[in-house]
Amino acid sequence: MRLLLIGAPGAGKGTQAVRIAEHFGIPHISSGDLLRRHIAEETSIGRSVRDTMRRGDLVSDGIVMDVLRKPVEAAARNGGYVLDGFPRTVEQAEVAYLVARDIGASVQVALFLDVPREELIRRLVARGQESGRTDDTEDVIKHRLEVYEEHTMPLLDYYQRRERLVTVNGSRPMDEVTWSVIVQLQKVRREFAG
Repeated sequence: MRLLLIGAPGAGKGTQAVRIAEHFGIPHISSGDLLRRHIAEETSIGRSVRDTMRRGDLVSDGIVMDVLRKPVEAAARNGGYVLDGFPRTVEQAEVAYLVARDIGASVQVALFLDVPREELIRRLVARGQESGRTDDTEDVIKHRLEVYEEHTMPLLDYYQRRERLVTVNGSRPMDEVTWSVIVQLQKVRREFAG
């Protein structure tokens, strides 16, 4: 299964991605984790994206595509992937579709974790206090949500037309969300197998 997760910052994409990947035995690939690793290792990519990420802005398409290409290609050859954090715009999705089609790694299903804005802010403020992440301050959170609403929300229409879009209420307790996601994805997987 080749799965893409869509959801606002704080929707629980990372948590659910790990659980989905474990359940289906496929890798979880997070563009944010890969970029943060580059920042921590102070690579040339990390130095070039550090300030952009701290502001809560989107990293350039070219850089994200470079960071993701090899892991996605390898995962697609070995049974699939759960992709978290990319694409973030319709333009990225269109470019990614062409690249993925050429390497046999196209997304089969997009999963949208739907969480109200107030709940997202509450979660992100709490996460920032617990983890010390520099992109989880209240000002940056509000900016990130504005960027998400403007640039990422149009992906829902895009994936509804192109692939299969599954929407799950992500505001429920974590285990309930996981159960609902797994049930929905098992139905989709049976359709692919049939």
